Parts: sequence; C-alpha cells; structure tokens
Amino acid sequence: MKSLLFLVLISVCWAEPHPDNSSLEHERIIHIQENGPRLLVVAEQAKIFSHRGGNVTLPCKFYHEHTSTAGSGTHKIRVKWTKLTSDYLKEVDVFVAMGHHRKSYGNYQGRVFLRESSENDASLIITNIILEDYGRYKCEVIEGLEDDTAVVALNLEGVVFPYSPRLGRYNLNFHEAQRACLDQDSVIASFDQLYDAWRSGLDWCNAGWLSDGSVQYPITKPREPCGGKNTVPGVRNYGFWDKDKSRYDVFCFTSNFNGRFYYLIHPTKLTYDEAVQACLKDGAQIAKVGQIFAAWKLLGYDRCDAGWLADGSVRYPISRPRKRCSPNEAAVRFVGFPDKKHKLYGVYCFRAYN
Repeated sequence: MKSLLFLVLISVCWAEPHPDNSSLEHERIIHIQENGPRLLVVAEQAKIFSHRGGNVTLPCKFYHEHTSTAGSGTHKIRVKWTKLTSDYLKEVDVFVAMGHHRKSYGNYQGRVFLRESSENDASLIITNIILEDYGRYKCEVIEGLEDDTAVVALNLEGVVFPYSPRLGRYNLNFHEAQRACLDQDSVIASFDQLYDAWRSGLDWCNAGWLSDGSVQYPITKPREPCGGKNTVPGVRNYGFWDKDKSRYDVFCFTSNFNGRFYYLIHPTKLTYDEAVQACLKDGAQIAKVGQIFAAWKLLGYDRCDAGWLADGSVRYPISRPRKRCSPNEAAVRFVGFPDKKHKLYGVYCFRAYN
C-alpha cells in the first residue's frame, strides 16, 4: 500500500495537466539558473609583436556577462599567467596575483607585473624581453567557482639560421643542439619561427632540430637532393626523433642585441687566437654566429670581408648582392671552419652596451 501511494505522489509531481502531448517533453526539462553572472575573460589581441630587450603588454580583461562590473564582490579575484609549451601537455608558471599577493616565477622574476589600468584589467607587462619569452601565454581568471581563460601569442622580431658545428653535418643530438644555439647568442627555433622564415625565403636542405623535438627543413626551390624537383615548396618534416640518440643540425633563432657589431679594422690578417685577442684589446669580444645573422637581417649590415667568429667559423654578411660578393643573393656567406693556428682572416667583434 505504501509503495502504491509513493508512485501516485511521483505521478502527481511529474505529470501536471498539459494542453497537448507536443508540449509534454518541453515541460519536463529542468532549467538550472546559476547564481550570479558568468565570468568572461577576453584578450583584445591574439598576437603581440616585440623584440629582445623591449617591454610588452599581453592584453587580458575579465567581465561578467549581463553586467558591466568587474567582480561580484563576494570572492577574491585570482589572476594566473602561464606559458604554454610547444606540445601543450604542460604549462610553465609565470605570474600569480590574488588580492595584494603577487608572485612571479623562474626567469620572469622581477620582470613581470599586472598593468591594472582598471578593476577588470588582468593584462601582463613583461619587461626586458629575452629570446626565451617567445611563445603562447594563457591568462586565467578565477572567482569562486567560476573561471575562464584567454590565450595570447608573443612573437619576436628576429632571424632563423641553420647551424652545424665544426664536426660537420648531422652531429648534434637535441640537447647539444640547444646548447649550440645558446652558445651563439640564440635559442633553438620553433616551428612557427621556421615557417615564417621559409615564407620569407629561407631555403636549406639539411634537416635540423626544432624546439618541439621535431626535425624539419625549409625548401623554397625544390630540387633532386632535397625531396625531389617535382615536389612543392614547403617545410619538410622528418617527424619526432630520439632526443638523445638521433643526430641532426639545428635551426636557431636570434633577435636584435644591445650592443655594436662590427668588422675590426686591423693592419694584418689574424689567426683565430690573434682575432680573439684583437677584439679584447678593442674593448669587445669576438662576435657570435647569432650576432652576425642579427646584424645582417635586422640592421642590413653588409661587408665583403671574411672574418673569424667565436665558434671558429669564418663568414661575412652581404645585404647588397654584387660581383665577387654573393652576386645572386643576400646572405651570410659561410667560408668554413679553417685551421685556427695557420689560416689568416679578419675578425668580427661585438661590444655590448652597458
């Protein structure tokens, strides 16, 4: 009897009179109204451009739907900025703010803070930008049980260049490739940076590591030794390889520098050790490969004299192609890795500004 009564009560609760059967299903839908307006986080620009040594603001603002106020006043707003890795599987902490508490992480310490131009402004200011700052950043705003995110990409003006050491082609595992780029005042390039360089005309047949662990190379002029002459131009992808055991070249990325790059006027040609000492005597250091590429690409540096660089290579930058000086294209010409003790060349120096 009790079971029967229970079933009758359920029927009364669920089956109220309806004018027709077509509206029955709609009447059975239960609508749940959340308390308070929905939190929205937006970035006014999806991509921001800057350069090494500069300052930049990554835009991020938060709103509540159906209201113009920034917060409800019942919960503290928590703002968290993270940097997304190339595979998106993990995030690197950059900055967290809640109330009067602020915390920055890693090499961002002392270089990042919130703009806070208004009560709903969560924009992040990054000062003294370094090459490693390039990438995608996530702005997350949390209020109580509500949260939302926006993603902003920070692009840096710079140049991508292929690099292989004195040992020759395909001699770097991934970790050695990273160090090789750092030694030449650069970082290992991302796919996006290599793709942009390819669109700007970079053509290189040797495969090189990229920051996501893939091995690729850019071809603008298809030819038989580089994938075949009947293939279309593009960035060729070898896929992902063992970072410890596999060996390739590397594509490095560098940006402008805070200093002066120059060819040292000297009465005689020099061995490598003499070139190092000549730059030191001039109040500078022997220049790195990344610095000659940055001077060539970003400053239009042009010099037909071959000169020593820090890695023991000899190169010269041509921005205005002409007879006997790279007649067919603007490029940083590579002479090779000559005998350091016996071969004589000029030298390129770099003096950092204080």
